[in-house]
Amino acid sequence: MSAHDNHDHASHGSVASYLVGFVLAAVLTIIPFWAVMAGNLSPLATGLTVVITAVLQVLVHLKFFLHLDSSKGQRMNVAVGLFTVLVIAIIVVGTLWVMWNMNYFMMH
Repeated sequence: MSAHDNHDHASHGSVASYLVGFVLAAVLTIIPFWAVMAGNLSPLATGLTVVITAVLQVLVHLKFFLHLDSSKGQRMNVAVGLFTVLVIAIIVVGTLWVMWNMNYFMMH
């Protein structure tokens, strides 16, 4: 019995799952690139396209390349990831709020 027999082995995915992830990531890169380069969409629609595909691409990378899911072994990793997203969101929203207030009160 080796020392590794007592540990759960993490799933590293199959070639098929990596290919699916790669194709999804490529498509989610091409879509916003096309939206910006073609210039057919309004600035708001282009911005929304870029943001939505960016969020989807993060989810694709977490699922297919980092293998994060709702299994018991990954719950702590998912919790830490969600906490990190929360902290970053607080910092970004707080910074935007402070900067908007500074601009508003200094210009009016």
